[in-house]
Amino acid sequence: MSNNAPPQKINLRRPDILEAVQAQVITHYRSELVERIRATGHVLSADGLTVKLAKEFGFCYGVERAIDLAYAARKYFPPEKPIYLLGEIIHNPEVNDQIKNMGIQIISAKPTLADMSLLQAGDVVMIPAFGTEVSTRKQLEEKGCVLVDTTCGDVMSVWKRVRQYSKEAVTSIIHGKAKHEETKATTSQATAYGSGHYLVVFNLAETDYVCNYILHGGDKAEFLEKFKGAYSPGFDPEQHLQAVGVANQTTMLRGETEEVQRRFKAAMATKYGAAEADKHFRFFDTICGATQDRQDALEKMLLNPPNLLIVIGGYNSSNTSHLAEMGEAKLPTYFIKNAAKMASDKLIVHYDQHKRQEVETRDWLPAGSITVGITAGASCPNNLIEDTIRRLFELRGISVQQLLAS
Repeated sequence: MSNNAPPQKINLRRPDILEAVQAQVITHYRSELVERIRATGHVLSADGLTVKLAKEFGFCYGVERAIDLAYAARKYFPPEKPIYLLGEIIHNPEVNDQIKNMGIQIISAKPTLADMSLLQAGDVVMIPAFGTEVSTRKQLEEKGCVLVDTTCGDVMSVWKRVRQYSKEAVTSIIHGKAKHEETKATTSQATAYGSGHYLVVFNLAETDYVCNYILHGGDKAEFLEKFKGAYSPGFDPEQHLQAVGVANQTTMLRGETEEVQRRFKAAMATKYGAAEADKHFRFFDTICGATQDRQDALEKMLLNPPNLLIVIGGYNSSNTSHLAEMGEAKLPTYFIKNAAKMASDKLIVHYDQHKRQEVETRDWLPAGSITVGITAGASCPNNLIEDTIRRLFELRGISVQQLLAS
C-alpha cells in the first residue's frame, strides 16, 4: 500500500549526531601511520625499502560524507529499527562489511518485488553514494520510507546536466560503464524529464563507431545490437544522434572523457559545419575533482617511477581501476583489495582487469634497494593503506613500530 505523505526529512548532519559517531568512524577507518607519513613528505624508508605514497589517495569528501551518514543513521534511529541500504554504500568490501556489522541490511540496488515487500512505511532506506534510479526513489517515497540520501554532490551535478539536455531534446552521450550503479542512476535522470534520450559509450573505440554512424550512417540493427543495454527505450540512432550532449560517470579517466568530447564535437562540425556545431553538440566537465586529484597525483609520481606500484581498493571500484590502468601502462602494477593479498615476498594475489579475476604473480618483490609506490582509490580507507605499508616492511623483516620509534 502506498503512502502519499511527503517523505520525512531527517537532518543527520547535526553537529551533535556527527560528533557522537566521529570517534567510531576514526577507530574503524583512520590511520595514524598514514598521517605521519603524509606529514613527512609521503615517504618512509628503511634497509633498502622505500615506500612512496601518492600526494592524493584514499577517501574523498563524498565517500567520507556517505560513511558519516551511515554511522549517524545507526546512531540516530533506535537499535530495533531496521535500516536498509540499496546495494553497496561505496565500492569497498571492507567498508561494506563494516556497515553490515552495524546491523544495516543490504538489499538490491534496484529493489525487487521481494525487497519492496520487506519494506513498510517509516522504514529507513539509505541511498548509496552513487545515487539511485529515479523509479526506485519514487517507489520508496510512495511506500512512505524515510530516505537517508548519501548521493555524492558531484554525481548530482551530472544529473543536473543530463536533465537540462533532456529538456532541450538533446541526447545525453554518457562516457561510462553502462552497468555501474552511478551510470544507471544518471541514465534514469536523462529520461525522467522532457523528451531526452541517452547512449552510454565505454571507450574511444565505441566513440569512433558512433561518430562514424553520425557522419556516414550504417546498419541500424547492428548499432542497436552493439549497444544493447546502453541506450534509452525507443532510442533511434538515425533520429537521436542529431543533437548530443556529453556527460560522464564521474570516476572515468579525465583525458579519455575529454577525447570523447573532442571527437563528438569534430563529428558534428564535419556533418553540420563549424558555424552550426553548437546547435548539435554540448558538453560540460563533470569529472569528479577527487578522482582527478588522484589521477594527477599518480601521473606526477610516474614521472619519476618507482620500481613497482601497488593500487589498493575494491575490484569493482571504477576510480580505483583507472589508477591501476595508469600504472600498468608504465611499470609493474598490483591491484589488491587488502594487505592479505601479499602472501609473501615470493607471491602476491592481485586483480587482473582484463581477465576480471584474481591472478597470482611470483617473485613480485625484488631484493635489494627498491621503491614501492602506493596509491588508493577514493573509496579505500586509510587503515587498509596502513596495513599494506606494514605488510611491505614485514616482508623485509622490518617492524614499522621500531622504525617509527627510532
